[in-house]
Amino acid sequence: MKEVTKGMYIGEVLQMDRGLAEILMNAGMHCLGCPSSQMETIEEAAMVHGFNVDDLLNQLNNYLKSAE
Repeated sequence: MKEVTKGMYIGEVLQMDRGLAEILMNAGMHCLGCPSSQMETIEEAAMVHGFNVDDLLNQLNNYLKSAE
């Protein structure tokens, strides 16, 4: 099973499933295509955008489970 972790880069997450982009966009991460965002971890992005990283991970991983 695929799973998103705190230490994964945004680029890695997007490669797992393009449907995850919508969740990230809804969390306020509107610059997913920016080169710098590709080298930012999920934990760093959550911190910068003021989101609880565990809540974000739950959303991302729940999506992956439902997409199986």
